[in-house]
Amino acid sequence: MTTDLQTDEQRRQQRAADIQQFAERHFAGPHQDLLSDALLTLCRLARDPTNRGDMKLIETALAELRYALKVFAPYRNIRKVSIFGSARVSETHPDYIQAYRFAEKISEHGWMVITGAGDGIMKAGHDGAGVAQSFGVAIQLPFEQKTNEIIAEDNKLVNFRYFFTRKLMFMKEASALALFPGGFGTQDESFEALTLIQTGKAPLIPIVMCEQPGGTYWPQWRAYVAAELLRTGMISDQDMHLFRITDDVDTAVREVVNFYRVYHSMRYVGPDLILRLHRAVSPATLERLNDEYARILSAGRFEQCAALPAERGEHAELPRLKFRFDRKSLGLLRRALDLINQEPEPPAAS
Repeated sequence: MTTDLQTDEQRRQQRAADIQQFAERHFAGPHQDLLSDALLTLCRLARDPTNRGDMKLIETALAELRYALKVFAPYRNIRKVSIFGSARVSETHPDYIQAYRFAEKISEHGWMVITGAGDGIMKAGHDGAGVAQSFGVAIQLPFEQKTNEIIAEDNKLVNFRYFFTRKLMFMKEASALALFPGGFGTQDESFEALTLIQTGKAPLIPIVMCEQPGGTYWPQWRAYVAAELLRTGMISDQDMHLFRITDDVDTAVREVVNFYRVYHSMRYVGPDLILRLHRAVSPATLERLNDEYARILSAGRFEQCAALPAERGEHAELPRLKFRFDRKSLGLLRRALDLINQEPEPPAAS
């Protein structure tokens, strides 16, 4: 028995070595190790008792993600907002007009828009921004959904079979979310985005909920969340800071654009959360952070720093803030970012 186990282990080691050699011959570039690991996983999958339906799911999902990443890659350094909302509103509906105006104005700030490529609010996003600044991530459905004519023939349209791969791209590629009134799909996307950010599975981004002037959709949604989730302790007070509700397009645009006024991006390096900034905060702002937001720290203080070696040169020119985040106070971290983004402009050089 021991000999058989040793033989099995030797075979596994030999297969892994063969795959590594194959990767070294055929996979160039800095990601060779990850491609080798992916190939090893596929080879293991071939030896598992997996049925054909499971294999088709994996193959389709991988193919969809590969193509979607290829489409988005040339625009990696351009900020994008994902726009969600009903496919059923007409082009004369006040919510369509609001979504059109939001997309038009955010595109004037150099942003691109991502929508589900259907009619209604999705079409309004493309209509307002224009096809040159639009992406479509369409889903194959047996009813209702059809690709709108604005994006239908554009090379920035990606078709998905699975909702989970589509929703991954909505979140991964977005630097902000704009939510307009919609049905179950819009609610699903809204709550999933909030959950991912609340749990730290997605980076903090601005979430703005917008509708027609005087509308009741989002205020009533917030009332439900406050009465049935917050009151009963199923979410915390700070979770209510993860989104902003407005019926004014200019306010919605400012909420998105100002989020990146000073703040640039974040990542973890070991136990530390690193905030990359367009410019360093003043000593006064740093003092306020340490006074007002010490409760989000698991240890230590907010400190200014330069790029760390583990960041491998990512945005190395940007100043940083480094601190031990407790990894749960995301709503308060959102407010801390608001404070950072209030940093005054430096005086002009004389």
